[in-house]
Amino acid sequence: MKTAYVRVVCDITCKCGSEPPRYRVYVNDELFAERTWIWDKVYLEEALQIEAPYGAYPVRFENVDPDCGTFKFRNIRVEEGPGRIRIFNGVTLIEVHDESS
Repeated sequence: MKTAYVRVVCDITCKCGSEPPRYRVYVNDELFAERTWIWDKVYLEEALQIEAPYGAYPVRFENVDPDCGTFKFRNIRVEEGPGRIRIFNGVTLIEVHDESS
């Protein structure tokens, strides 16, 4: 089974309350990251490094502590490798494909 490496990046901002909120990132229902937001008035780039067989993988961002803050996840993009981002029926997909196609 052939695989490809894809690096996906997303911009994240947060409006925090009194306690630092956390977020999680899942790819194909596998936990890729869990972070506690400790910054003020900045945005971060979350990078997902994926080595996977060709196919489409749903990506999901989850606010673990919605009472502590609000996250915005924007501008998800492929920065390296043979892939693209697609929205299908409201689900964000990372498509990994053969470089020759």
